[in-house]
Amino acid sequence: MQQAPHKLTIAVLGGGQLGSMMAEAAQPLRLRVHCLDSDAAAPASYNAAAFAEGDIRDARTVEAFGRHADVVTIEIENVSTEGMRRLREDHGRRVCPSPEALAIIQDKGLQKEHFRQHQVPTAPFELYTDEANLRARVGTGDLPYPFVQKTRTGGYDGRGVAIVRDERDLHQLLPGPSLTEPLVAYTKELAVVVARRAAGEVRSFPVVEMDFDPQQNLVVQLLSPARVDAAVARNAQTIAEELAASLGICGLLAVEFFLLADGSLLVNEVAPRPHNSGHITMDGFATSQFEQHLRAILDWPLGSTEQYRPAVMVNLLGEEGATGPAVYEGLEAALAMPGVHVHLYGKHTSKPHRKMGHVNIVAETFDVAMRRAEKVRAILRAFAKTN
Repeated sequence: MQQAPHKLTIAVLGGGQLGSMMAEAAQPLRLRVHCLDSDAAAPASYNAAAFAEGDIRDARTVEAFGRHADVVTIEIENVSTEGMRRLREDHGRRVCPSPEALAIIQDKGLQKEHFRQHQVPTAPFELYTDEANLRARVGTGDLPYPFVQKTRTGGYDGRGVAIVRDERDLHQLLPGPSLTEPLVAYTKELAVVVARRAAGEVRSFPVVEMDFDPQQNLVVQLLSPARVDAAVARNAQTIAEELAASLGICGLLAVEFFLLADGSLLVNEVAPRPHNSGHITMDGFATSQFEQHLRAILDWPLGSTEQYRPAVMVNLLGEEGATGPAVYEGLEAALAMPGVHVHLYGKHTSKPHRKMGHVNIVAETFDVAMRRAEKVRAILRAFAKTN
């Protein structure tokens, strides 16, 4: 006989918006979500069953936080894998994703080497120990322009990426260990969120299409389902499912792709957790990505990934110009629109390009959803109060 859900505790490393939305998804199932974050006012501090302030990168802190939980999971990659390993090996906790898989994904160089080892299609790459090593390669002419440089660790939400088109961009080079790859000429950026449980069951959500801000490398809008051929969509799901299996993923894996002009796909990056590209599943889908993650890490049957109606997600980003207490403009007008679902993250401070929330727009047709999304983007703003 299985333990009653209300007696199960899930320890989440990180207490940002993903941890907060995971806690919301746990409530109908009467699961207890406890979150750990270094920010005492993190979004999950308001709705997790318990919240602790502490360093998720410190092994001892992670070990102490998760030792009494039934399952330990993450909402951000920058956590102590040593602490997670101790929880699994010394305390017998179920840890999802595994420390081994997370260690690969934390390091973009190891990620790319894993792709190559498992014949996952990806752009060719080179690894560098530091900026001087990279500059020397450029100086010999062995690294042609244009190229993309990515720091091996620590990059997040567009940070840790430099696009170098010619020698005038060399001042943008990033310090420390990094990788480079050619600047890929793609037609679309796509993503698949796939769930995998220990029993072996795997389910993928529909492929989504992402519109990026080219300056900040942040998603501003997401379309679901993606406007691609059925063969391309199925190929993306197959690659994502096989990649999740090769990593031994327990929980979610978000896989980002470049779609090339010939219809082929290249994997860009992956994340072993709920992901911005999966927020669309919160409205108009049979199961949200957050509920699916909980099901997967508990080794429960996975939910249906059926999408009921076309949908568009708009990221609500902090406006340019100032950092300060967050205020919102156009909220009531957005809420008055049919099929519009606003999800605010509860962050006290607005910063330029900071993710402050997202809006899902669900409609009977894709064109209607797109038109409403344009109106939402025009009227709804998050910015810093300056007076």
